[in-house]
Formats: sequence, C-alpha cells, structure tokens
Amino acid sequence: MGKRGTQLSAAVLLVAAVPVAVWGLMGQQNAQGLPPSELDHAFRPPDVSDGTAAVLGAVAVVLGVLGAALLLRAGPHGGLDSRWWAVLGPLMVAGALAGVGLRVLTAGVIGANIGAGLVILAGGPVIGGLLLWALVRGVWLARERSRR
Repeated sequence: MGKRGTQLSAAVLLVAAVPVAVWGLMGQQNAQGLPPSELDHAFRPPDVSDGTAAVLGAVAVVLGVLGAALLLRAGPHGGLDSRWWAVLGPLMVAGALAGVGLRVLTAGVIGANIGAGLVILAGGPVIGGLLLWALVRGVWLARERSRR
C-alpha cells in the first residue's frame, strides 16, 4: 500500500473510531432508581453489556490514536496536506455527537425522553451541517489537487 493508501486508511480509522469510542466509554444513560424493565425508551439500546461497550470504546480509542499518530507523522514530512484537517475535524466532531446522541436516544427514562427530541431536532441538523462542510471541503481539496 502506498503513502496515500496508508493515509486514507489512517483517516478512515480515526474518523470511524471516534463515535465508537464516545459511545462505548459514555455508557448507558438510564435514569436511576427503577429497574430497567420499568424504564421508557425512545429507542431500544443495542443488546450490548456495559462491559463489552467499554471494551469496544477502549479499543476504538487505541485505534483512533493510532490513526491520528499516523496522520500527524505524515504531516511534517509533506505527506499529508494540513488543509485536510478541515475535513477530518468536522467528521470527528460529527462522530462524537453521533456517539453521544445514540446514548441519549437509547437512554432509559421515566416518562418522556426530552433529550431524544433535542438530539433529533438540534443534533441532526448540526451533524448534517458538519458532514456537508466536510464533503464540500473534501471535494474542493481533491479538485484542487487534481488541477496541479
């Protein structure tokens, strides 16, 4: 695999690791005081134990750090154009928001899950805007590179 393939793999690893790390390390956000069978859910959480989720989160952190280290190492040597961080940054923020949002959407609550509504009404457009920014900026950088 060439230098560009390694950088692309590292970028994908970094961006994919962020939501898993946040989701896994945040843990299930159920209301305290009631047994889980009596809690209301906007969406049912995945059938993954808290321990397994924490391990997945920790592995994702390690993989994300590895991806970031490969990208940062490529930067000073002229391998990675630093302008690509304007694409990767919003993708990582969107991933972190998605990880938090999934935990809020699947939280067990007493009554209505108002946080789920806020995630859908506010988080959805913010994540969409970040993804749109990353797409437009990425296409612009790729076109600029192909012109050279």
